[in-house]
Amino acid sequence: MKDQSDSGLVFSSGDIRIILYEDLRPETFLRSEMTESRKSFSLLFMLSPAIHLKASDCGTHFIFGKNQYILHYSPHESTAALWTEHQEALKYLQIQINYQYIFNLLDPGSSKENAAVLENMMSNNYLFLHKETPPDMTVEMHMILKEIIMYSKKGVMQKLFVEAKIIKLLMLVFEQFSEKDTVQNSSLISSTIRKFIDENYHKNIRAEEIGKLTGISQNRLRKTFKAQYHITVADYILELRMLKARKMIINENIMIKEIAIECGYEYVQNFTRAFKKKFGVSPENMRNGM
Repeated sequence: MKDQSDSGLVFSSGDIRIILYEDLRPETFLRSEMTESRKSFSLLFMLSPAIHLKASDCGTHFIFGKNQYILHYSPHESTAALWTEHQEALKYLQIQINYQYIFNLLDPGSSKENAAVLENMMSNNYLFLHKETPPDMTVEMHMILKEIIMYSKKGVMQKLFVEAKIIKLLMLVFEQFSEKDTVQNSSLISSTIRKFIDENYHKNIRAEEIGKLTGISQNRLRKTFKAQYHITVADYILELRMLKARKMIINENIMIKEIAIECGYEYVQNFTRAFKKKFGVSPENMRNGM
């Protein structure tokens, strides 16, 4: 770590180095330079607002909000400049972990899942939770960082304590990114269901049948669709059918029974009941009132 005194050093071993950088001076421009070792991972937690980060190796410039973080892999030794503006404090915590330590921890040869996690880490897939937004620290992450900083024992006890806390931090990071994948998958499932309904609502289908036709369980279908569109599958089908029916009503050449069939109703009385419940009048009265 360059341009930083050992006073910011929280912990150091052959595999892990933790530095807390804190500059609270009331100046208009506070700046720090952070170094990443060759073949290492860095967990970087931003503890003050509006921190600028510019990586020297690629020239990438980010602005982080308070309590955001990244997990970054560096194949080569590199430096990054961090600074704040407008008399803001500059405070962040860096946990640097050797590649070999992570490799031994995950043991990628033991399973495809472990190999995939290591590959995602090395590809920096855990850099951002969304394309442009870094992930936010959770309350549990804050508590772990505080425990690491405040731990008073030294020697082997500190080493074991820090390593256990870092493993927990990594678990929380992986869980957060798994939630991202779940949200994306749920959105894809919901859009698939909606596309199917948009194309088939005029047929005599029920919500229960859609799950079978799309290969999605009924419970998941109902939950993901409602969470995404704030309407149940059944109500969405009804809405589309009624909109179609109201458009067809103006054409007096089309029989009510034909409209019912076109809107997915096998029996005209069921169509009439649904239409009246939706619009307050029967199909015949709506037509006659035009």
